[in-house]
Amino acid sequence: MGTYSAKPSEVQRAWHVIDADGLVLGRMSTEIATLLRGKHKPTYTPSIDTGDHVIVINASKVVLTSGKADAKIVARHSGYPGGIRVEKFSQFLDRSPEAAIRRTVHGMLPKGRLGRAMLKKLQVYAGAEHPHVAQQPQPVDMSAAKAR
Repeated sequence: MGTYSAKPSEVQRAWHVIDADGLVLGRMSTEIATLLRGKHKPTYTPSIDTGDHVIVINASKVVLTSGKADAKIVARHSGYPGGIRVEKFSQFLDRSPEAAIRRTVHGMLPKGRLGRAMLKKLQVYAGAEHPHVAQQPQPVDMSAAKAR
């Protein structure tokens, strides 16, 4: 009996909806990364994208614990000398909550083509509405990720 390896044609993808209202950013992001990679499935194969689609709603209501919003920084560089731009994570979260969640999840996924393919299955919305009702997404219980 050999080790099972999933083939891309055999992958069954589901849709999951996560309500980020009051959830801790890091704990929620690890669950999202697990769903996107497909590690919750028995057919998980590291070199194949076996993950599901994830929809995150209420992204603007996500929280960080113990003052991390003011302690963490987000830096980007234009490529030119002196071209670094730095801002507090709280400002970044207020300005673009979708990008903040996407950036956090991206850091938890594999680097390269496989990680970019997985990240394309993540849709993040600041409000409670999303246009993916036709896919019949299943709600995910995130009680472990709640702020205490």
